[in-house]
Amino acid sequence: MAAEPRLRAVPSSGDPASPDALLIAVARGDREAFAALFDHVAPKVVGVARRVVRDPARSEEVGQEVMAEVWRNAPRFDPDRGSAMTWIMTIAHRRAVDCVRSVQASRNRDDRIGTRDGVVRPFDEVAEAVEVDDEHRRVRESLSILTELQREVIELAYFGGHTYREVAELLDTPLGTVKTRMRDGLIRLRDAMGVNR
Repeated sequence: MAAEPRLRAVPSSGDPASPDALLIAVARGDREAFAALFDHVAPKVVGVARRVVRDPARSEEVGQEVMAEVWRNAPRFDPDRGSAMTWIMTIAHRRAVDCVRSVQASRNRDDRIGTRDGVVRPFDEVAEAVEVDDEHRRVRESLSILTELQREVIELAYFGGHTYREVAELLDTPLGTVKTRMRDGLIRLRDAMGVNR
């Protein structure tokens, strides 16, 4: 028999309409709580997706996928590890990034097929693509040395296009904390990549 999910009891004085309380109720299979949670967070989820994906139609699709994932995986939410908004926005950001990667992989496949069909790229375009790929590899490797919290704020700000204030709201974290994590993460990235000041 599967172990019961670890859920923290919501104090009776707590707001029953808060995302945390709603998500805990969703984990128990409460469809009304899911409807309320959906109404509360879906616009924010689509907003995160739109900032990353840049395509309104795809952003809506990502939003639907995220909310379906929230319904399926609500029992995995652990309030001791962070807020419901942070958990949901992290899912939204990851799904949006996956969508962008999928679109890029499709374009890359189309480009490779075009090359096989006799389309030859000029040398400088190939060299530039290699340089960009190398730079992307270095950034990905450098991001892996950051703490999860530092990586999260940097991804939301730089890959998601959010302001510090928006990142603070998405993560339900004080603005000063977000700025500190961003500064510390960027210093670590700079040092890892050997970038001069």
